[in-house]
Formats: sequence, C-alpha cells, structure tokens
Amino acid sequence: MKSILQVLFCLLIGAATASATSLKGYVFDQKTGEALVGASVYLENTDKAVLTGLDGSFEIKHPPAGNFTLKVSYVMYKVLSKQITILKEDNPTIRIYLSETKEKELSEVVISAKNDGSAEKTARRIEQKSAQLINVVSGKAMEISPDLTVANVIQRVSGVSVERSNSGDGQYAILRGMDKRYNYTLVNGIKIPSPDNKYRYVPLDIFPSELLDRLEVYKTLTPNLEGDAIGGVVNMVMKDAPQKLQINANLAGGYSQLFIDRGFSSFDASSVHRKSPYELNGKDYKATQADFPRGTADYKSSHPAPNLVGGLSIGQRFLDNKLGLIIAGSYQNTYRGSNGTFYRSSAANASNKFATITSMNERQYSEQQKRYGFHGKLDYAFNENNRLSLYNAYVDLNNIQVRDEKSTDFSTGYEPAAGKAQLEYATRSRVTEQQIYNSTLHGDHQIIPDKLKISWSAVYSSAKNEVPDNTTITLSGKRENFIDTRTVAKTNGTTHRWERNTDEDKAGYLDISYKVPVGQLKVEFSAGGLYRDKQRSSFFNNYTLTPVNTAAKYGVDFNNYTEIDWTVQTPGGAVNNPLTYDASEKLAAGYGMFNISKDAVEVVGGLRVEHTNQGYAMLFPAGELRPKGNQVYTDFLPSVNVKYKLSGKQQLRASYFRSLNRPGFYELIPGGVVQDDYKEKGDPDLKRAIADNFDLRYELFPNSNDQLLVGTFYKAIKNPIEYSFQADPIRPQDTYYLPGNFGTARNYGLEIDYIKFINQFGIKANYTYTHSRITTPKDLLTIDPETNDSKKITVLQSRPLYGQSEHIANLSLIYKNTKSGWDAQVAGSYTGARINTVSQFLDNDLWQKGFIQMDASAEKKFKKNLSVFIKAGNLLNTPSKLFIKGINPANADTGNQFDGKTLIRNDYYEQTYLLGLRYKL
Repeated sequence: MKSILQVLFCLLIGAATASATSLKGYVFDQKTGEALVGASVYLENTDKAVLTGLDGSFEIKHPPAGNFTLKVSYVMYKVLSKQITILKEDNPTIRIYLSETKEKELSEVVISAKNDGSAEKTARRIEQKSAQLINVVSGKAMEISPDLTVANVIQRVSGVSVERSNSGDGQYAILRGMDKRYNYTLVNGIKIPSPDNKYRYVPLDIFPSELLDRLEVYKTLTPNLEGDAIGGVVNMVMKDAPQKLQINANLAGGYSQLFIDRGFSSFDASSVHRKSPYELNGKDYKATQADFPRGTADYKSSHPAPNLVGGLSIGQRFLDNKLGLIIAGSYQNTYRGSNGTFYRSSAANASNKFATITSMNERQYSEQQKRYGFHGKLDYAFNENNRLSLYNAYVDLNNIQVRDEKSTDFSTGYEPAAGKAQLEYATRSRVTEQQIYNSTLHGDHQIIPDKLKISWSAVYSSAKNEVPDNTTITLSGKRENFIDTRTVAKTNGTTHRWERNTDEDKAGYLDISYKVPVGQLKVEFSAGGLYRDKQRSSFFNNYTLTPVNTAAKYGVDFNNYTEIDWTVQTPGGAVNNPLTYDASEKLAAGYGMFNISKDAVEVVGGLRVEHTNQGYAMLFPAGELRPKGNQVYTDFLPSVNVKYKLSGKQQLRASYFRSLNRPGFYELIPGGVVQDDYKEKGDPDLKRAIADNFDLRYELFPNSNDQLLVGTFYKAIKNPIEYSFQADPIRPQDTYYLPGNFGTARNYGLEIDYIKFINQFGIKANYTYTHSRITTPKDLLTIDPETNDSKKITVLQSRPLYGQSEHIANLSLIYKNTKSGWDAQVAGSYTGARINTVSQFLDNDLWQKGFIQMDASAEKKFKKNLSVFIKAGNLLNTPSKLFIKGINPANADTGNQFDGKTLIRNDYYEQTYLLGLRYKL
C-alpha cells in the first residue's frame, strides 16, 4: 500500500510540474479582436513551436525556465517578437495582438478584396455588422463540409429546412416554415429567374457550392431589397478576385451504396429529339411511329461508372491592384437514385373518413446528374472613386432519369397467392435540363468622396427548363402470368411528352446614398429604383401511342420495348393545353431609406413601393372563357430595423417589415392539365399574399469565431397561397389540385444559433421552433339519416402551413488540427414532421415523417499545397416516409399501418461516398 501511495504521489508531482511549466496564450487581430487560427508561435533558440487552435489559443508544454523571445507570425500580419520570462511555477496566460502589414492604400472597394470573403471570421463579422437579421455560411465552412450543392449547404442554417428531390438530395429551401414559394434567390445581390415550368422559386441544387465565397440568408428586409419575400432571401456571393495569384483545384471520385446493392437503369439519352414532331414539321403534320426514337425505350441495367466531381478557380489582381480577374468552374457527374414503395388510395367515404388503399407501387429511380457551373468576374478601379465590374455566371443541371414501377392492384382483393392481385408495370425515361444565365454590368461612383455615392446595375438574366420526349411505357398483367400468353400491353401503352419553358429578364437598378451629420447623429439617406421586364414562354405537347397488336405477349411476341410497333392515337399531338402559353411581368419599384446611428443605437428604415403588371395569354385556349388575363396592383412596403449595442460584444435587434408573395405564372392560367398522379389547374383570380413580419433577436459575439443568437419571429399573412384538392365548380365530378387564398395565416417561432470553438474542437448548433396556423375548407362525407344516402358537406379545418416543420435542429462537431493538417466534421440535421400534400378531405392530409440526416467529412493537408478529402452522405440511410394520420380497417392487410398512421410512401436513398484530392496555391 505504501509503494502505491508513493507512485501516486510521484504522478501528482509530475502532473503539477507539467502544468506549472506550460505556457498558454491567445493570438488576436489587433484591429478587430478576432482570433487568428493557425498562427505560428515559437520560442527562439529552442525546439518549442506550436500553431494556434480554432479559438486562437496555444499551449507550449514543458518550456525551459528563463528569459526568452516569443515570436508570433501569421500570413499578411507583422511578425511580433515579445520578451517573456518563463517561471517554474504558474505562468500567466499571454494575450498577443498582431497588426496587418502596411500596404499601399487603395480605394474602399479594392481594400475589401484583401479580406478573405470566404473566411469564418468574415461570416461572423457580416452577421454582426449587417443592418438586417442575417445568417452566413462561409466558403471555408462549405469547403470542409460534406455538402456539394447550395441546396445541401443551406440546410445547416438555423430556421431552414429543405425539400428533397427523388434522389434524396436537397432541392428547395423552406425558410422559417414558409414554403419555397415565399422566398427568392439572389446572385451577388441580383435577383435571378427560375427555370421551373410553373413557379417562381429557384432550385438550389443547380448551384455547386464551391463557386461561392459565402451564402447569406436574409431573414428581415430593408427598403433597398425587393419585397417578394415573406420567408426570407437567399443570396449567393460568388468568388471574387484575390489580391495575389490564387489557384484552387479539386478532383474526386466516389460511389453510391445504392448501386453497389442493385443495378442502375439507363437508356440512350443521345437519341432524344429536342423538339416534338409538331415543332419540327408544323401544326398540320400527322406524326407516325418513325417520329419517335426507339432509344428512349431501350432500357438497360448495369453498375454505373464512379461519380466524378471536379473544380478549378484562378484569380488575381493586376496593375497595382486596380484590375481584378477571376474565373471559376465546376463539374459534377453523379449517379443517384432511390428504392421506394408508394400506396395509391381512393377517396374517403361515408363509412370511413380515411382513404382506402387501392394499389401498392414499388418504384426504383436511377438518375444521372450532370451539373456544370461557370462564373467569371472582371473589375477595374479607375481611381479611388470610380469602379466598374462585369460579372457572368452560367449553371446547368442535366438529369437523365429512369423510373421503374410495378403496381399491385388491390381492387380485386389482396390475395396475390390466389392470383387476385393485378399487376401493372410502367417505365419512364426522362431527360431534364435546367439552365440559368446572368450577366451584370455594375458601377460604383463616389461623386463626393465619403458623402455622395451612386451605384447602378444593368442586368440580363435567363432561365430555361427543357424536358424533351419524356417517355412512359405501361404494361399490365397478372403476377403469375406475366411471361405467359395472357399478358398484353395496355390500351394506352406509351406516351411521349415535350415540355419547355424560358424566363428572360432585362433589368436596371439605381441606388443613390448621401451621408450627412445631423448634430451628434450619423445619418445616411438612400433612394433608388428598379425596373424589370420579365417575359416567359411555356410549351407542352403530348402524344399517345398504342400497340398495333394489342394482344402482343411479352416473352413471345417481344422481349424489348423497341420491338413493339405502335399506332399514334394523337398524330397532331396535344399542344392545345394550359401549359402552352406566354406570360409577362413588368415590375417598377422605388424606395427611400435612412440609416441613423448614434453611440450604441442604429436605425435603418424607410418605404418601398412596387408596381406590378402581370399577365398571361393562352396560345390554344380551346374554348376557355378567360384565355387572357392580367393583374395590376401597387404595394407599399414599410420597414424598420433597430440595433442596440449592449456592449462591444453583444447587441439587441428589433425589426418590422411588410412583404408580399405574387402568384406564379401558371397559377393564374385556367383550364386543366393531367399530371402523373392527378389533375391540376390555375385560378386567374388568385390574389397575392401580404405579410406583416416582426423579429426580435439577442446577439453575442465573444470573439471572431464564436456566437450566440437567440431570436423570435411572428408573421401575419393575409391571403396566403396554398394548394389543395378541390372539386371543379362547373363540373363537380372533376377534382383538381389548385392554388387558393385562405383568409389569414399566422406563423411564429423561436431560433437559437450557437457556435463555440475550444482549441482544436468546435461545435455549431442551432434549433428552431415554428408554429403556424391556417384554416381551409375540407370535404366530409356523411350519411343522411333521412335518406341513408351518402352526402358531402364542407367543413373548416385548421392545420400548419404547407411544408412547415415544428422542430428543426442542426448539430456539427468540428475538429481542426492546424499543425497536423487535419479538418474533420460530423454534421447532423433534424427536420420534424410536416405536411407534404394537402388533401381535399378532412384529416387526410399527407405528412412527411420527421427524420435525421447524418453526414461526415474529413480533409488531411500535406506539403506542396496538396490535401486529400473524403465526404460521406446519408450515413444512417434515412428514408423519406409519407403518411396519413389515421387508419382505415379496410387497409389492415396491406401492411402499411404503423402507430395509428397509414404509410403512403417510403423511399430509401442509401449512403454516398466521395474521395478526392485538392490543390491550393
């Protein structure tokens, strides 16, 4: 026992000695107080040298006692030499402040190029200094994250969830529980058009994240921002020219676990005709089988090539930093997909208010995604008061998709073993190409230096969505007889569909600001305007073909769809539909704004006025009573943002702004269109939504990297636009999925955003609680007690807004070891249950089950500017599950009931892996 105590005593003495002889400290920027990560700290004439951690801290263990010179160096900062005395006992913590190297003074704009716009400290500084509430994701954070597209990056922002595509990737942003329709997207502060064939919102998965310096999410508006944002604004700030030559290059390959486990279905996409027979040969042409390539029906299955991702950016400033040039590009060729089950249902009935399952569809998606992104910027500072820049960007997303579907019909009873479960087989081949182009000529002019400034922009933007020769082939037959003589092709054996739409924007911006002191106040007055002419065209044409031999037997008369002879049932196509139209929108806006600050208080407010003239013209009205229409209205949108500094590190914000949401072009067009699973139409009387928005937030920035943001928000929305299934007022037997205005909705919540770094470890966490309420009419089928007949009555039901999750949370655990060159991150996000589709019937809304998404990434830096990285997505293989709250006893044998809910759809995407090499100069 005595020997054990002696050993413990020696260990304690050793630990105390080690603790006593360590030297600890922090390194900060002298001007901003920001922690400097990766600064070199060493003792002269010793081998003791370390690098600072994520919070700027360092620790030199077991230094010799005595007088030494401590040297600290960091890129673009003056080397600091400090005389210190190291004691054998406790040494006080050292705080060191470095100053930037003195360089030739440049204009305000060019000086800003010196700062690393993609750095974490820049992101935190923008959040702190901004006039409105904003959250920023830095380019450095995106680089080391598991995410490849902006859509996946934005899910890490507090209050933001994403709507995912069929491949499981993020696609659209939902801000503070407000559906994607309530937000708009900017590139370098310029609004871009949407390639969507019906709506205004921009699919964020089209943008590679590596082209960005940072991603900004505005949650409140100032008068100089467009008012069409009730949820918020997404601003992508693209890479800018660095002061010195900078080259970034990366190349990576990977694979999806899904296609290790099963084959990838494909077809000959090169055979697709970009234009329909109607477009190629004129309106009187009668199409034949020869007009439809067989390659779209020549399906093959194999394991795909590895995913390939690469990017390159080169930038530098020339001519004594007056001329800046950057060119950047990105290419991603990935193979994604899903395995899913989808249950179709009939309408609710009087005996049971929940839907009855009629069939089970087993779906497999195979999708090749080719994503291209290019951007270039040229800027020139004529002098310290005048600067011009020309920016061009082009992004393209090409999806080549095959959907295989097997449907089991339960209408004859769920007894597959007895041969009563009918089967239907459908295969769809589809090529979808989305493009966005933006060109902006911008000027900044200091008319009176530090007082009067004029900024202007001339903008041309376009967006295009093209789906040529979307082909679907359908066969039916009994399961046990699928390869015998009783299997026949269905009457509507195949369809060929062409869809295309374009948006073209021509816009001009003008902003004037004037600074003037008023007593002890700092005052800046601003005014400006915007004019945009948007022209949209949409084309839709559909052909239906049936087999020449309707009794053709699979395995006997044909083994491949290319062997079938077809008769064109609609030789002229079906171009006379509501999706063939022209539309326009002319927007004129002006604003007046003030910025008043004194000591700890800053107030930014003013008024924006927007005049909208929006119209449409159906090119083939086919007897429609309202083939043309337009809406003209003017909106007055006041706003005020107040910031009060409690101290140098903490502040309070309060804001109010009024905003709106305009209908999409297609949403105004009457008539009906049959989609894959339902019919839909527009409403020419659909009104814009108007919202009053209130925010309050407390902010703490203890240093350049850490932060704590706690805020609340409240939105009162008049005439919110929601989709629902409704009976046609003229033909009640027809039910359409259509937009409508539903009284007043309210949406409020709480946001918490926390970032903390301790030496080599960091945590980023946020949580958002959102509660919304909207009341809409629903149908309820009841039994008339007098006649015993079924009848339908209309009732009102309150529910959350479409797409709103009550709980959203993100947690990222970060490790960074500058000395060894390691960066690692594990990122998880939780999205609570939300409505996916609004039903016509009471309590039959389709919900998406809450889910957790887990991703990870790591990077190891080596000498000669090289590093190796790995990214892994969807580690938990989290499925997407859609359900109805409630069960129908009639569905008991279909195997899709759980916890008092009815499963409607279940999709699995499996994991993805990427391994790559990065070079930085």
